[in-house]
Amino acid sequence: MSKPAPKKVVLAYSGGLDTSIILKWLQEEYGAEVVTFTADLGQGEELAPAKEKALKLGIKPENIFIDDLREEFVRDFVFPMFRANTVYEGQYLLGTSIARPLISKRQIEIARQVGADAVCHGATGKGNDQVRFELGYYALEPDIRVIAPWREWDFKSREALLDFAEKHQIPISKDKRGEAPFSVDANLLHSSSEGKVLEDPAVEAPEFVHQRTISPEAAPDTPTVITIAYEKGDPVAIDGEALSPAALLTKLNQLGHDNGIGRLDLVENRFIGMKSRGVYETPGGTILLAAHRGMESITLDRGAMHLKDELMPKYASLIYNGFWFSPEREMLQAAIDKSQEKVSGVVRVKLYKGNVTIIGRESPNSLYDQDLVTFEEGVQAYDHKDAEGFIKLNALRLRVLAKRDGQKG
Repeated sequence: MSKPAPKKVVLAYSGGLDTSIILKWLQEEYGAEVVTFTADLGQGEELAPAKEKALKLGIKPENIFIDDLREEFVRDFVFPMFRANTVYEGQYLLGTSIARPLISKRQIEIARQVGADAVCHGATGKGNDQVRFELGYYALEPDIRVIAPWREWDFKSREALLDFAEKHQIPISKDKRGEAPFSVDANLLHSSSEGKVLEDPAVEAPEFVHQRTISPEAAPDTPTVITIAYEKGDPVAIDGEALSPAALLTKLNQLGHDNGIGRLDLVENRFIGMKSRGVYETPGGTILLAAHRGMESITLDRGAMHLKDELMPKYASLIYNGFWFSPEREMLQAAIDKSQEKVSGVVRVKLYKGNVTIIGRESPNSLYDQDLVTFEEGVQAYDHKDAEGFIKLNALRLRVLAKRDGQKG
């Protein structure tokens, strides 16, 4: 028995060709009232055209939502992730992954507000985003109807999509009529480029692919030195100037851009099972990762630091795979946040031709004791003779093994 058609659908709408086609398809296929939701996550695009396009496609003004979510994005999603020094598969700073739960959250909030019985996204059936969006939807609204056009419609080619657009008088820009050289997703944390000219991982990405950085070779010959102040694991000021989360990341993005910092050419393992090649740029995030580790290096106890490093890959996988709203992610977040209570102070950072170098760190909560580590005569808090017993106790099992294996030999 087929499901009844939804009456009202909230569509995650960029204003681009694909989501405009989806908008008209929802009207044609389901006869549903469509509500559009466009999130400003700092992607750097003018969002007014999205509203104009939605109006031209018959959407009522009260059914068009364009929300500036930049501060919430950085404060409640990016910063909590960076407290964990989160990196997926050793390289990826999860710039696309971390944006999806916020979009899902706001989409569900709008669905409740307008009384919609369904939500819709434009993610393809080959990617991770379909999983991330839908896990978010179901975690927040278990019985919501989810429409994923790329898994449902009968279009077999891009030409068929363009024909549909022309038939319904959806504007098609000149660059959309040919083969796009690559696809781009961007927000305040990063930009990602995938597909087309980037599909062969053996071929270097052309310079024109890069959206957020100049090349390290073109960066200035003079280093840039900045200070970043931290409070409880979160950055709060640059060079003594207090900034909001979004403003701080915006400033670091510019500094990273100007010094060729944050480029990554990656082949990653998607959650759905295939490998994909992408060119990612995370200029501000790359600086933050290094600076946060520098701050932790003097404020975190060894045991806490090493445990965090052990937990991080699991935390990264949860975000990458779309489980932001899962109980296990929240449990890990509680532990991570607890570890950050004393992570406050100032880190001095040198930016130079693609490199981020920590050149100084200080904190009122520092665990670094110069009297303990100095080669000069300092406070007699450490007796060198104590090391002998410590070493012998740690060597005990190795000596027992050596005696046993030596006898067999």
